Amino acid sequence: MTNKLSAKEKDDLLEILQERFLNHMDRHPGMNWEDIQTRIEAQLDVLWSLSEMERTGGEPDMVGDEYVYMDCSAESPSGRRSICYDREALNARKKNKPENDAMTLAEEMGIEILSEEDYRTLQKFGEFDLKTSSWVETSERIRELGGALYCDRRYNQIFLYHNGADSYYASRGFRGKLKI
Repeated sequence: MTNKLSAKEKDDLLEILQERFLNHMDRHPGMNWEDIQTRIEAQLDVLWSLSEMERTGGEPDMVGDEYVYMDCSAESPSGRRSICYDREALNARKKNKPENDAMTLAEEMGIEILSEEDYRTLQKFGEFDLKTSSWVETSERIRELGGALYCDRRYNQIFLYHNGADSYYASRGFRGKLKI
């Protein structure tokens, strides 16, 4: 996979991002599209990472006022589900290994996995993961014991849970962020 977009892919992506930005002004009050487009176009790696977020179903949009894109798809991005937490967990599985893991995939895409705080911030701008769940950044202390954390929204409440890092479910993926 190449990390470069054609002129048409770039234009198509910018059009999608602009439309999403304008349709959800409540997610980024006080910001304007021209400033964001200028920042994006000045960084080819950012453009490519945003295209990967879009390609995998994340529907990235600017969230807050600090030039941070987050996955704003209603449910955990469809192209990033059925994966365990990290490479260590993937390698530890003896049978029925998933195709990938959240931390490696995020790194390959050039994005960061959301922290619990990021996840809670995102939820202030909509209701996300009503049917799915998303892995979130997990401390080394928990990982050393074989666990990992994930969040979802149920009953109008954001929940933080734990699971074995090597577990994976069709309804669990991860959400990412990208500072531009």
